Amino acid sequence: MQHTQQAMEAPPPARSGIRRAFFASLTGTSLEWYDFAVYSAAAALVFGDLFFPSEDPLTGTLLAFSTYAVGYLSRPLGGFVFGRLGDVIGRKKVLIATLILIGAATFLIGLLPAYGTVGIAAPIALVVLRFAQGVGVGGEWGGAVLLSSEFGDPRRRGFYASAAQIGPPAGNLLANGVLAALGALLTEDQFLSWGWRVAFLLSGVLVGFGLWIRAKLEETPVFKAMQAEQSRPEAPVREVFTTQPRALCAAILCRVGPDVLYAMFTVFVLTYATGELGMSRGSALAAVLIGSSLQLFLIPLAGALSDRVNRRLLYGCAAVAAGVWPFVFFLMADGGSWPLLAIGVVVGLAIHSVMYGPQAAFIAEQFSPRLRYTGSSLAYTLAGLIGGAVAPLLFTALLSSYDSWVPLALYIAVAAAVTIAGLSLGRDADDATDEELARAAPAPEPAAEVS
Repeated sequence: MQHTQQAMEAPPPARSGIRRAFFASLTGTSLEWYDFAVYSAAAALVFGDLFFPSEDPLTGTLLAFSTYAVGYLSRPLGGFVFGRLGDVIGRKKVLIATLILIGAATFLIGLLPAYGTVGIAAPIALVVLRFAQGVGVGGEWGGAVLLSSEFGDPRRRGFYASAAQIGPPAGNLLANGVLAALGALLTEDQFLSWGWRVAFLLSGVLVGFGLWIRAKLEETPVFKAMQAEQSRPEAPVREVFTTQPRALCAAILCRVGPDVLYAMFTVFVLTYATGELGMSRGSALAAVLIGSSLQLFLIPLAGALSDRVNRRLLYGCAAVAAGVWPFVFFLMADGGSWPLLAIGVVVGLAIHSVMYGPQAAFIAEQFSPRLRYTGSSLAYTLAGLIGGAVAPLLFTALLSSYDSWVPLALYIAVAAAVTIAGLSLGRDADDATDEELARAAPAPEPAAEVS
């Protein structure tokens, strides 16, 4: 009863501010994930030949995927640095910095000469720029989640926080769409020599658009209230590890299953379909594009549903499905039928959506508002080390060692079990604190309402 009364007394957030924050979170994260996803697709399709030449195609693929992993290994640095800054100096400033960092790195990748031109300097430069991409993404996610969710009603956090979650499939859709269009318009030689670079150079235009949107935003009401009360942490990283270890552990573990499942159905499936099933690159990309398109609607739908039912229960049911579906998928796909492959990818990404939609809200709810950027960023980036970073490498190594899809499916099932363990450690939402901070936030300046 008291919780309801507090909610009724809290002033309603300005709808224009909510919409603007939701759109800024969605577009900015989509643009950053375009940069990240175009690299992932290129690693599976062209980087092995261009930057890691070898007589053994498997070796080239493994080396290309190792640079994919570097983008995950560097994320904790972004989580530590930018997560801390987000709780100290504010969400908006940090999000502008991360967008610039990842956009510049992606643009420069498009200008890199190949191994045949400059030798070993080419893969070294590629790894350095991939590292910079990962640092930017590591600091982006936590802030994007808070940007939309802290402007919105805490009781609808699942929906508002899903704005940042739409970024990966939207970016993946855009990246694979650009690569697919280039592949259709160009010959194989043209695509390998210069066509793939166009997708990376487009990043400069896209990031400029994202910066224009984010520069118009105010700081979130929750952070402004903490700033007014002078309750910002001095050492947020240390505080998270010392005062909220269970929350951090729950938030890390809950991400592992979705990361591994996503790596299978958006990255490794390209290699599996072309290498094991004999399908064309365009056919494999088409299946991923269809699944990613549906995610644009399923993720916010799942986020909104988690506001009406128990968030952990919904997440957990999807994790169980994630552990089972790969066994069905490989049986369907092994016949070499593209329609069955596409159905398998679509269902796999739909299951991922039901986990991914509520995920941002669940992770943010594990931490107190004053440590939320740091805690969310650390959880996101550290989970990537044991989830998405090694998944394509393990998929490739397991398939090469056992010449069977069964170990791959078992690996995904174990990752889903880890997610269920994380959910069992977590806690449900406590919206009262955010509602109190919303009431305490200073009124927005008049200039902020000028579009």
